[in-house]
Amino acid sequence: MPPGPTEPTERPRRVTLTKDGPMLVEGPVEVVLDDGSTAVSDRFTVALCTCRRSRTYPWCDTSHRRRAKGREQ
Repeated sequence: MPPGPTEPTERPRRVTLTKDGPMLVEGPVEVVLDDGSTAVSDRFTVALCTCRRSRTYPWCDTSHRRRAKGREQ
């Protein structure tokens, strides 16, 4: 018998917020961007850019690290 409306079919996705870094999301994921387009990843965990400096946005490419190092100097 299929699950009823109150019975979950899967456990919830885990989202981890990191200080001064990306948002980690258990995959697979489909990200809807502000222009309505979608980005899809089937990886088991994805890093979503929160600083918008990434050349591979919405995926994090660690561009935030270069910015953080510049502030320390």
